[in-house]
Amino acid sequence: MPHSSDSSDSSFSRSPPPGKQDSSDDVRKVQRREKNRIAAQKSRQRQTQKADTLHLESEDLEKQNAALRKEIKQLTEEMKYFTSVLNSHEPLCSVLAPGAPSPPEVVYSAHAFHQTHVSSPRFQP
Repeated sequence: MPHSSDSSDSSFSRSPPPGKQDSSDDVRKVQRREKNRIAAQKSRQRQTQKADTLHLESEDLEKQNAALRKEIKQLTEEMKYFTSVLNSHEPLCSVLAPGAPSPPEVVYSAHAFHQTHVSSPRFQP
């Protein structure tokens, strides 16, 4: 059967032949998959890096927490000691005894607490 020449034949000749179209679709599909693979790989790397950073931060916070708990324990023991010393002192204290004269008011100047001990050999240059 002879081929007739009509307008549909001319439009068909402008598009790539079916074999070439499939080939270019395959190339685009492969490129898209490769690009997606690289993007997924980068995403996984970022996710791993973020998890590693959070893990290190968590370990650091746990160490700080342990140190603070140790300090609280030491300060609590120190407070118990000073409370005991105070309780032992109160019955013997003449200042706190009933009928005892009031202790004299001691007024310190503001600079008295901030003086350096220049005469001390440890602070000499």
